Amino acid sequence: MSIQKTLRPLRWRLKTTERRLILLMGDLLASWLGLFISLYFWAQRDQWFNFTWEFFQVRPAEWFYLLPFIWLLLLIELYDVRRSSRIIDTIRGVAIAAGVSFIIYMSLFFFSEPNSLPRTGVAGFIIATSVLTILWRLLYINIFTAQQFLRRVVIVGAGRAGSNLVKALHAVKPLPFQIVGFIDDDPEKKGERIEKFPVLGNGQDIPDILEKENISDLIFSISGEMNQTLFQNLLEAEENGVEITTMPIVYEETLGRVPILLLQSDWILRSFVDESHTGGFYELTKRLMDIFVAIIGLIICVVITPFISLAILLDSGRPIFFSQDRLGMNGQTYRITKFRTMRQDAEKDGKARMATENDDRVTKIGRFLRKSHLDELPQFLSVLIGTMSVVGPRAERPELVNTLQEQIPFYRARLFVKPGVTGWAQVNYGYASNIQQTIIKLEYDLYYIKHRNLVLDVMIILRTVGNVFGLKGQ
Repeated sequence: MSIQKTLRPLRWRLKTTERRLILLMGDLLASWLGLFISLYFWAQRDQWFNFTWEFFQVRPAEWFYLLPFIWLLLLIELYDVRRSSRIIDTIRGVAIAAGVSFIIYMSLFFFSEPNSLPRTGVAGFIIATSVLTILWRLLYINIFTAQQFLRRVVIVGAGRAGSNLVKALHAVKPLPFQIVGFIDDDPEKKGERIEKFPVLGNGQDIPDILEKENISDLIFSISGEMNQTLFQNLLEAEENGVEITTMPIVYEETLGRVPILLLQSDWILRSFVDESHTGGFYELTKRLMDIFVAIIGLIICVVITPFISLAILLDSGRPIFFSQDRLGMNGQTYRITKFRTMRQDAEKDGKARMATENDDRVTKIGRFLRKSHLDELPQFLSVLIGTMSVVGPRAERPELVNTLQEQIPFYRARLFVKPGVTGWAQVNYGYASNIQQTIIKLEYDLYYIKHRNLVLDVMIILRTVGNVFGLKGQ
């Protein structure tokens, strides 16, 4: 059967990029409406009752009209289609953006000349835009996450790669697409259910399956050879508008991780090394951002160190600080310094151990310092020196790296970049207390190394700020 003759048009199946564009346009409209509302109430307070063009010319400074674009930057984490589809994440993201906006403004307010900054205008913008953004995002969730807007997907290959992909996708709620089933040439699998989804047929059945199930996408998950019929039908499907994506790409885009257990042993040399290279502009900008953030972090550290020191002394005595060797970029050893959060005898037998969730070695004040990330503040000195970055994989001890690289494929690849005070793995996953959890964290780390850019770095920093205020650190 010819695909061209039977394939029905797919009009409302939104791609990830299309969803992000819809979100961006809605947020932009909400922020400009918020700006107009704030200007209106500002005009009323200043007794410009007619709200004339003169008000726009005389009162707001030029920077005031940049607020909508700053707001979009602060919402950056909500352009993840998974988070944008969940009400709780949406409200949390908008609340964090509003809180960060308020902190930035108050910081500028106290260091500026009296009456030079418009309190009414800025407060009105934050309140109005927050409300309008939440209303727009709720509208998006109710309309654009409906079934008729989801792309319908069939996975080609029900073997190890395909089944493990679906198993990993079970944790994503809601999924940004509909999985209909599998296609596999193994006759024994036809009619079976794998990870709760049926095997619909083989490569010869592709035209019928695409027409019958109204399929918009095929995910290619075959690591071995495929027969000529399957190959030809896949080419015809692509020619006639069905989008074909490989399993690693879907895994990365949907989960924000690299599927290290499903990759070939030479993946580092064939793919990762080339894809993880960055340009000189990014490296220079990232270094400047590191210096700027490190200076702010060290100022905060100097201000609050007396209070933290007193709390640690009263809780568990000396020492205040904790130093330890870690592996940095390219396997170079350096020494980190943090506020001490564990008992003095945490490793009295001399054996290196991973920290775990609810670790009984953590002191009372140490638990608060970890949840608020305040224990990390002294590390900004390492960032300023250049042995660390603000964003990167978590630095590990040499002993643990030597052990883990023997058990986990590609583990040393995380040493391609500087370790970070915060990172993609830290904001997406908690403690790793066993090998399986360490594998997941490594998948996040390698995703960051492969896809790192300024937008991703800023998003991680903003999410870390949100975790600080929400006491969600580990």
